[in-house]
Amino acid sequence: MNKADTTMQSDCCLKHKNAAVALLAANLERHPDKAAYICEDAAITYRQLDQAARNFAGLLRQRGITPGERAVIVLLDTFAFPTAFLGCLLAGVTAVAVSTVLRGVDYQHILQDSGARLLISAPDMTLPLEAAAGNYDLLLCDEKYQFESADPSLANQPAWQPTDDEFAFMMYSSGSTGKPKGIPHTHHDLLLPGTLVGENIFGITANDLIFSVSKFSFAYGLINSLVFPLYFGATAVIHPGKPDPAAILKLIERHKPTVFFSVPTIYTQLILASSSDRLELPMRLCVSAGEALPPSIIDEWQRLTRLELVDGIGSTEMLYIFISNYPGQARAGSAGRLVPGYSARLVDENDTAVPPGTPGNLLVAGATSATCYWNLPEKSAETMLADGFVRTGDVFVEEDGFFYHHGRSDDMIKSGGQWVSPVPVEEALLKHPAVTECAVASVKAGSLFKPGAFIILAPGCEQNRDLLKELRNHMQQLLPEYMCPARYSFVSELPRTATGKIQRFMLREQ
Repeated sequence: MNKADTTMQSDCCLKHKNAAVALLAANLERHPDKAAYICEDAAITYRQLDQAARNFAGLLRQRGITPGERAVIVLLDTFAFPTAFLGCLLAGVTAVAVSTVLRGVDYQHILQDSGARLLISAPDMTLPLEAAAGNYDLLLCDEKYQFESADPSLANQPAWQPTDDEFAFMMYSSGSTGKPKGIPHTHHDLLLPGTLVGENIFGITANDLIFSVSKFSFAYGLINSLVFPLYFGATAVIHPGKPDPAAILKLIERHKPTVFFSVPTIYTQLILASSSDRLELPMRLCVSAGEALPPSIIDEWQRLTRLELVDGIGSTEMLYIFISNYPGQARAGSAGRLVPGYSARLVDENDTAVPPGTPGNLLVAGATSATCYWNLPEKSAETMLADGFVRTGDVFVEEDGFFYHHGRSDDMIKSGGQWVSPVPVEEALLKHPAVTECAVASVKAGSLFKPGAFIILAPGCEQNRDLLKELRNHMQQLLPEYMCPARYSFVSELPRTATGKIQRFMLREQ
């Protein structure tokens, strides 16, 4: 499919109000027997996916789940997830996509908070099943990730026709600073990243084979693995297992994806897992998002693979990437430029605009923005502003149209009377060969708060006084005194959310 055909397919997608119909219709017309997804040793074609999704919509109607009600989906990345997600949209049921690695209390909270009547899961998903026991209806796939057959008369009913502002699905935040928050989005929101980012920046076409390490249950993974392949008529590789480096490299070698999406932590692990000076990979495009990408990882990835690593930033509130580097035009250390279709402001604590080159809190606006948090009117008013802008909670500096991430606003550290972002401190630490991963958070030194370094050492390095002295000298050569860590702690792992983001507030509490 050439660019004109891709544009024609994307135009067709945007004509349908129901996002599931939009994502399936053009593919059924043009290549119904093409693989939509590859999982383990099997594939599902567009025709089979359409039939499975319509059957699932029939199951929801059979269970008495009506349009506007919520259904919580806790499924691994198998054919069952797109079947259930698209089936919910076809039936007008709000799909609540939830991670498979949460705690039992999180599942209890999400089921109750969303007001769901139904849990869609698998027999081996112990924690969500225990959370739902006795209070919620269950709809489970079998060991082959398939669902039971519905009454054909219910499965073949026309797709639900939503209003423009009707919620299609809901994602729950990872709960990095508290209970997970529900973030609902419309059918239109789901489709827009296809044109705004997939087509205009990444240049995805039907000829691509997409592999996203980030899972369906996270906004980044949902767009990468569910929207992009269907929007462009491409194929996606999905992996139900944990994203360990060996499994990822094996899948890449076997299927040879052309577009690869991951997060900084996984890129770091892939680099460390390589035993040679050169890693031959088939991708034409490698993308990172989810958290800030250190320049050292960009440089090492390019040295190891000869592939450019394109960084961007998004959020669940905005659904997908809204600031991105462009392939061939990336600037290391920056999150990139505003994606056309989005607007941004950098402001101080009084919401007054800051000049270029000055750190400010990022406000962003665009057509994919969520209008509220579910059941949280005060938090919604605080974050989703009346003028259409959304508080991201991130601190950035803008220079020549490029945005540089300086960390979360609540991660900033007041040291020596000056604000310190953890990001440049972490970047300086990573330049030392003994540091594999690190995080910087506020620690108490006497009666003052100072930057504190939490470090995972490289293999073969040992914690001792000489290393500590070496690290202190290293940092003093790179940074002013007020930015240098007052304490160094050596840890075996860093606290992270289910999406891989570092939970610095947990380090502060330590």
